[in-house]
Amino acid sequence: MDRIGPLLVVIPAAPLISAVAIALLAPRLLRGIREFPAFLTIAAFGVSLIASLLLLREVTYHHDHVGPGSPSFERVVRLWTWADARDAYWQRPALPSDDPRAESPIEGGSRDFTIDIALRADALTATMLVMVTFISTLVAVFGMGYMQGDRGFWRFFAYVSLFVFSMTMLVSASNFLLLFVFWEAVGLCSYLLIGFWYGKPSAASAGKKAFLVNRVGDFGFALGLFLIWTTYGTLDFHSSARVRSDDGGSERRILDSLTTVPAGATGVAWGVLSRDAESYRHGAIGLAICLLLLVGACGKSAQFPLHVWLPDAMEGPTPVSALIHAATMVTAGIYMIARCTPLFTASPEAQVVVACVGGFTALLAALIALTQFDLKRVLAYSTVSQLGYMFLALGAGTFAGVTSGMFHLFTHAFFKALLFLGSGSVMHAMGNVIDMRRFGGLRKVMPITHWTFLIGCLALAGLPPFAGFWSKDAILGAVHDRAHALSGAHAAHDATNLAAHGRERADDGGTRVVEPGEGVWTLWTPEQAAGVYQWLYCAALLTAGLTALYTFRAFFMTFYGARQIPPEAGGHAHESPAVMTAPLVVLAVCAVSVGWFLDHSYQSDPSYLPGGRASSGNVLGDFLGYAPQLAGGAIAATRTPGRFHFDVAAISALIALGGIAFAAFLYLEDRREADMASAFLRFHWYRRMLDADSIARIRRWKSVDAVNRWADRLRLGWLARIVGRGVLVVVWVVTVPLILTQFASPYRLSQDKFYFDEIYDWTMVRPLRWIADLCAALDRWVIDGTVNMVGRIPVVTGNLMRSLHIGLLPFYAVSMALGVLVLVLARTLWGS
Repeated sequence: MDRIGPLLVVIPAAPLISAVAIALLAPRLLRGIREFPAFLTIAAFGVSLIASLLLLREVTYHHDHVGPGSPSFERVVRLWTWADARDAYWQRPALPSDDPRAESPIEGGSRDFTIDIALRADALTATMLVMVTFISTLVAVFGMGYMQGDRGFWRFFAYVSLFVFSMTMLVSASNFLLLFVFWEAVGLCSYLLIGFWYGKPSAASAGKKAFLVNRVGDFGFALGLFLIWTTYGTLDFHSSARVRSDDGGSERRILDSLTTVPAGATGVAWGVLSRDAESYRHGAIGLAICLLLLVGACGKSAQFPLHVWLPDAMEGPTPVSALIHAATMVTAGIYMIARCTPLFTASPEAQVVVACVGGFTALLAALIALTQFDLKRVLAYSTVSQLGYMFLALGAGTFAGVTSGMFHLFTHAFFKALLFLGSGSVMHAMGNVIDMRRFGGLRKVMPITHWTFLIGCLALAGLPPFAGFWSKDAILGAVHDRAHALSGAHAAHDATNLAAHGRERADDGGTRVVEPGEGVWTLWTPEQAAGVYQWLYCAALLTAGLTALYTFRAFFMTFYGARQIPPEAGGHAHESPAVMTAPLVVLAVCAVSVGWFLDHSYQSDPSYLPGGRASSGNVLGDFLGYAPQLAGGAIAATRTPGRFHFDVAAISALIALGGIAFAAFLYLEDRREADMASAFLRFHWYRRMLDADSIARIRRWKSVDAVNRWADRLRLGWLARIVGRGVLVVVWVVTVPLILTQFASPYRLSQDKFYFDEIYDWTMVRPLRWIADLCAALDRWVIDGTVNMVGRIPVVTGNLMRSLHIGLLPFYAVSMALGVLVLVLARTLWGS
């Protein structure tokens, strides 16, 4: 009996039923059973979680029964046909390729447009569903205590249920169009939840900001989908395209486009890319598709330059923040890039761009988090930074890179949800105060929150044996290996390029061997790309130290130092109730155990899985390797036996320990050192150099007078004056920039988020508002004014004519006489 189909339907159906039931029934039941929305939501999420675990077991069961000839597994469940348009698009015939290994070009013709409501089950979907439903269930339990007494209690759980339904459908969708629909639905739900307290202007503004910034990314994503349709003729992940080869045709799926199949003596067939292989691999089509998809992912996953919305999303309830940052919304971009791995593998340039965006965002967000005092905002920037790590891993373009990025997404969900819910516990006890300068020394007031928050901080900092250490080390190792693979003397033998542009054969032992090809690097050489990856590796190590520093800065400021309770707490600060601390304990256990439970590369030698595939040493990585997007083609050619990077792990752990030690030095007890460092980075020292006392001290300096006397005796006073004036000019040249940079000091830049909001406000928001005001004025006074004037002319004319109709016969007679006189005069004048 096939259980996969019903399970795929149950997982999103349960949250949807919860959302509809709460919206229809909760307002009437609030007086009797106020907790009804929370109980129904938790029950629905629990059903989805159980169904996800059963689906994971079913997918694993099928993996265990996969033969060597079928390295991947997926199951597509078609529910109904959404759209079916015949002859929707006509494709020009493909030009013949000069590559002798490419198949014969496909003839042109019309294409049908068919979209099915279809769900898919594979390793990637099963992993995401388990993570989303598990975190959502714990967040719902926490939210029952956190939102107690709020007027929007039932509305909160209705929105959250709709949010989880949209996310589960997004990761279960089997075509790009359905994915895009729920991509937009997730954005809509985030808008509703971020602006949940819409009575607060800041919350309403944050919701609009998140919605509008995401529209920029979604526009790029939509263009990418259109280009995929015009290039491939389908938007289905599982659709097939005919591949012609020397020894007969075979079927290959759209996202298995680089899966190589035997093509006789001439080499390999290139899947659907063979339609226009040259223009995709060596031209702009593949790069354009990947970059447009990247724009969509940057908007949804808050990557530079579309990262500005996520920190402001803190205006929503804290459980919403935990859900957005850990399990939904921001993870959608990572999932989409991972799902489209074969498309990015065909464009190494796009991979480098993805890696650069991720590495830069990770470092930028870490620098901003160093100076924030809002506890939730610090965690928000840490999310942006950790998502940058994931993009960096996906941009490595190897099997280890993609799986390590997904591994970090999985582990990050646990400790980031733990940290956000922990901050919510602090906020709940402190009377909704979240400014770390207004409270401190809470470790004895809130012991459970303190210890669980510490575990989350250790995991985020990346110390062993916590979950973040294993996934972060996997990312650093993948980037390190990628840089060294490209920088070798035989860079042309890089596995990714060879798999996409080389020839594949089997040696006597049955092991796949990829022969060198001509490579695909068109914008830069592999050696130049290796330099980029090396710099990104160094940036990732620096970010690891900064992550430990800002994480434990927040921890020490919150739980250590002098005890300080804000007045809003009412003088009765206490630990949160059990309904809120229980999820913290569960997540803390996961943050400790998930990493070493899934990563066994440190304790095993390189091994091979059934079918001769190399084991990555990571349980999750091997499991994801059965997804069709990772099981074959160019990405599979980069798969090597996994090994634990002891050198990389040791370096990153030492850097993290250094960051923690520095945070303890600055913030553990009295914070004089932190104040001194802040003053130095604010450039306060230059003001003392230029005040009146400092100038007077310079004038009283006897050495200056001595120099002047000796210069006069040697009749070189003129030279001393020239030198003095030159020194004065140099001082002014150096000082004026320092005066101007009081707004651009390192501390000020970090605290003001490098002025991205101000730059966007002056370059985009204000001009758009001015244009909108101008258009409104034109519409109101010119267009509407013209239309209204035309409408008023008959009215005015009628009013004038009405004044002539007074009902007096003599007046009419006089008017007629005058009219005749005017006509006679006109005729006489005209005739003359």
